[in-house]
Amino acid sequence: MQVLALFGPTAVGKTAIAIAIAERLRKTGEDPVAVSCDALQVYRGLETVTGAPTVHQRRLLEHRLVGVTELSDEFSAGRFAELARAEIDSLLGAGRRPLVVGGTGLYMRAALAELDLQPPVPPEVRTGVEADMRARGAASLHAELEPDVAARVHPNDRKRISRALELQRLGHDPPERGRELWTATLRHQTLLGAIVISHEELVNRIDSRVEAMLAAGAGQEARVADEGDISRTARAALGFDDLIKGDGEAVKQAHRAYAKRQLTWLRKMPGTAIVDRTGRDDASVADELVERLRA
Repeated sequence: MQVLALFGPTAVGKTAIAIAIAERLRKTGEDPVAVSCDALQVYRGLETVTGAPTVHQRRLLEHRLVGVTELSDEFSAGRFAELARAEIDSLLGAGRRPLVVGGTGLYMRAALAELDLQPPVPPEVRTGVEADMRARGAASLHAELEPDVAARVHPNDRKRISRALELQRLGHDPPERGRELWTATLRHQTLLGAIVISHEELVNRIDSRVEAMLAAGAGQEARVADEGDISRTARAALGFDDLIKGDGEAVKQAHRAYAKRQLTWLRKMPGTAIVDRTGRDDASVADELVERLRA
């Protein structure tokens, strides 16, 4: 049985399309299950902030790897890969088609391919880098990176600098060096559906989504999370600090910038079936993807 994976920018409608696909597959006797490939939807307590499938959506289609860990937990692509691969293998073994749905490119590839991912960083190393970042700033730590790595990391990108320096201090190759993520062999036969849309329509969908999130209490959800024991990886939720401040426009800008990065990842994924949903509803897109799956 072939895996169906859906990738695309935030707010493009991946969850709704997956639900529509599942409805069509059930008519032919299948019992599909969605496997979420989102770096932040793994956390309980950030459902509104991360746009996780709602209770209603999860009734329409079972979702795995949503809300599976606490906010205090550090999470990594390597750890996610173990969980996602186990879910996909189990579903295929039971004769149920996995619908792998995500917007985090690395997590998607980690679930689908045999990638050589770096191990989790010990807490003491991470704490040391975080302390250095607070005391010395991003530019100083950027100067510590090996030259070929530093050339690929912006001097103001605190998150990537920290990750690269953590691995460098452990003696591992930083993620920016020689990464061959896109040549890895897929673990199972997979149709990777890459959903795209016009820039204007995507911006409108992002703005509408953020406004709905704010109305649903995303700001309060972020403030409650911030007051508790929350890990660095959980705090990386899109627009987290701006939600705490109540700056809706900044949250929209963060989502637009992230969508741009997701589209960059999408272009790096080989063998994708590009589906343009500009001006189309979920049902039409689902019909096309099911036809491609059957073909």
